[in-house]
Amino acid sequence: MKDETKLPKHIAIIMDGNGRWAKSKGKNRIFGHRNGTQAVQTVVETAARLQIEHLTLYTFSTENWSRPEKEVSTLMDLLIRSLRKELKKMIKNNIQLKSIGDISRLPLEVEKELTETINKTKDNDGMILTLALNYGARQELTYAMQQIAAKVKNNIISPENVDETIINEHLYTRNLPAVDLLIRTSGEQRISNFLLWQIAYAELYFSEVLWPDFNKEHFEEAITSYQKRERRFGKTSEQLIS
Repeated sequence: MKDETKLPKHIAIIMDGNGRWAKSKGKNRIFGHRNGTQAVQTVVETAARLQIEHLTLYTFSTENWSRPEKEVSTLMDLLIRSLRKELKKMIKNNIQLKSIGDISRLPLEVEKELTETINKTKDNDGMILTLALNYGARQELTYAMQQIAAKVKNNIISPENVDETIINEHLYTRNLPAVDLLIRTSGEQRISNFLLWQIAYAELYFSEVLWPDFNKEHFEEAITSYQKRERRFGKTSEQLIS
């Protein structure tokens, strides 16, 4: 990695390719999901070591409910097992766990385990690991607009005062900074309804590597690519220099 002093504060990852990885080995999709958990562990531990402030993982989208029932059930089971297995490591590495999305639709056992893990790590002040669960950016924005509209209707907010700050305050990510680097694995070049508001000025990095094979070196390559880019935020290069 080029420069450990020039790191993105917030990295978000679309973890894609479990199914294709499994298919390439003559296995079913569930085999891929199970092996994908090792990549999660590796990336989380590497990010914590590099002192990345925020890492957000697209864990289960609102659209994923349409997958076969057995696959959804396995994903929920893997989530419970991972939370239980990784709790000690999160505490040891000073990682605070958070979630975004409508977790009320998750199975009760999943919601309970998630809530307990969040509470047990809430005093950690190192990296914040956020799991996007039953998350969809359009759903998030719709919910935010409904909340704001209700407040306008009840004269709590004036329409002319609705700005980016007000919108941010009504998003699931209200306590998170904007995304600096968005990584997607498996060669697909789509955003897939993930953090549409928050990635407005993010640097995008698409890796050909399928998620179960995504390792420490691949993660650091993505960060190196980020470090080589000029982030202008609408300005010119000359303005940045001056």
